[in-house]
Amino acid sequence: MSKCYSFIGTGVMSESIIAGLLRKNVVPPEQIVGSHPRAERRDDLSAKYGIRMVESNREAAIAGSMVVLTVKPQRISKVLNDLTGAIREDQLLVSIVAGARIETIAGKLDHRAVVRAMPNTPAQIGQGVTAWTATPEVNKAQEGEVIAVLEALGKAVHVENERQIDMATALSATGPTYVFMVMEALIDAGVHMGFSRHVSQELVWQMMQGSVSFAQESKKHPAELRNMVTSPGGTSAEAIYQMEKGGLRTVLSKAVWAAYQRAVALGGDDKIAK
Repeated sequence: MSKCYSFIGTGVMSESIIAGLLRKNVVPPEQIVGSHPRAERRDDLSAKYGIRMVESNREAAIAGSMVVLTVKPQRISKVLNDLTGAIREDQLLVSIVAGARIETIAGKLDHRAVVRAMPNTPAQIGQGVTAWTATPEVNKAQEGEVIAVLEALGKAVHVENERQIDMATALSATGPTYVFMVMEALIDAGVHMGFSRHVSQELVWQMMQGSVSFAQESKKHPAELRNMVTSPGGTSAEAIYQMEKGGLRTVLSKAVWAAYQRAVALGGDDKIAK
């Protein structure tokens, strides 16, 4: 069977993947099919990308060599019911549904070749990072296809097991939330000092973007980079003292741990190993 990607539930993240695949010429539009219950959404995606859109989840799944589950967590049970008995042995299942366990998907669909992945919101502009893991039944050729799909969103990082998917959910998938909140706080601090919101916003956006690029290119540990810009008795030293005094590291660590606990709970597993 020729390569064809089926997207079950074509929301924002699904559209991001489709746009990335087409932008990078991974597959042509005629080799993509998606499902969505609303005719308006089907017509919109079909007109925008030239892909085939159908109402039935089952009809979409049957067409694909790779079936990508991209529905909301609260809809996964219905979707798995729709697909029961429809997945062939040669197909690959990829799920980006938060909290949906591989064993749940594999058990319900009686299919063992399953990949679970967790992207983040910058994937919408091709700058995301996606952690993924696979069952032993996923072969090397299928792994290559998965990487091609996920790299259409940015960077793909393979992790050893499903527990690490939950960890990535808390760190990299939820991570933009932490960054956005820090950005917001810094912009507000600039306004408090007297900058207009527009100027404060521009300064913070470029500062954060430049800092990340500098860190990546230097390949130095963040602590080393921080020491480079911290002069004795200077502004950075004073700012660091206040952040440490306020427990910034502890707050961030607790936030990530709380997000991890929530990710595990979504999957129905209350056993969290420290």
